[in-house]
Amino acid sequence: MKKTTFTLLGLAALLALASCKEEAVNVATESTIPVKAAELKPKPIQEFVTATGTAFPMADVQLKTEQAGRYKLHAGSLTGQPLRMRDPVKKDDVLISLDNPEYVNQVAYDSKKLAYESAQREYTTQQGVFAKGGITLKDLADAQKAFVDAKYAFDNADIGLKKLSILAPFDGVVVDLPHFTDGQMIDASTYVIRLMDYARLYADLTLPGKEMDRLVKGQKVIVTDYGQAAASQPGVVTQISPALDADSRMFKMTVEIPNSNLRLKPGSFIKTDIVVQEKPAALVISKSIILDRRGAKTVFVVERGIALERRITTGIENIDEAEVLTGLKAGDRVVTDGFETLRANARVKIIE
Repeated sequence: MKKTTFTLLGLAALLALASCKEEAVNVATESTIPVKAAELKPKPIQEFVTATGTAFPMADVQLKTEQAGRYKLHAGSLTGQPLRMRDPVKKDDVLISLDNPEYVNQVAYDSKKLAYESAQREYTTQQGVFAKGGITLKDLADAQKAFVDAKYAFDNADIGLKKLSILAPFDGVVVDLPHFTDGQMIDASTYVIRLMDYARLYADLTLPGKEMDRLVKGQKVIVTDYGQAAASQPGVVTQISPALDADSRMFKMTVEIPNSNLRLKPGSFIKTDIVVQEKPAALVISKSIILDRRGAKTVFVVERGIALERRITTGIENIDEAEVLTGLKAGDRVVTDGFETLRANARVKIIE
């Protein structure tokens, strides 16, 4: 009987010891929950209204011949080589010329130039004679009319000759150049070259009517090319329509994008983040660490190895971040990883 009693007492002691060891393990585990934390410091934050659209060049022209003639492609003034797509051109550069001797004869440029110069000299002479009373006012008027008619005829001849040359109407880039053989006869109204000026681009955007009152001309825009998502560049709001579309309840606005390095290409599909609010220094946290406690927003901070849950209110927000108005202060160590399963007052260990 005594032996049985001692055996039962021994088993009870072993069970109690095992239970204590398990509890100690649990306590040790709780006291070393690994988390990552970051010290809260003021930083800038911006709030955006986002829209997508297509980037278009500020100038875009398809040039056609005005007269028939034999095709001649010129060298670029900036490259010294026959023009090719992607070549830059300057305003008034001769890009293509046409050789048409029959048309030149019809224009009679040299003859009309001589007639103009002769009429000009005659009119000048008659003015001097009239001043001395040598001719009547009618004679002077006839000389003036002859001079004006000769000038119009000469100007028309000059305009006619220029129709045999294709000039660049602005500084830009060759974006299309259909192939023709030098000396090939081509007809009038033949499309021969396309130029774009995309040192500045624009995009027409549509947004919901509820955003209209938040947008003003001159607001900053961050432009991202979906084809080069890692790169972004600045833009600016230039126009905002005051009217909503009757069917969609959307309104139209325009942004312009400086593009002097020509990195953003015409036709690119872009995202525009229009800055509607910003602060240069605010307490900012990632929205991913904010917990929802029955409608209240909370985050965990670490103080003396203890995880404390703080209720916060937020201000400016964007897709990734939120400004903290109350509940945190600069210098707080906010839990950024491992917060999902934390309990208030749990012991934690901050890891790098």
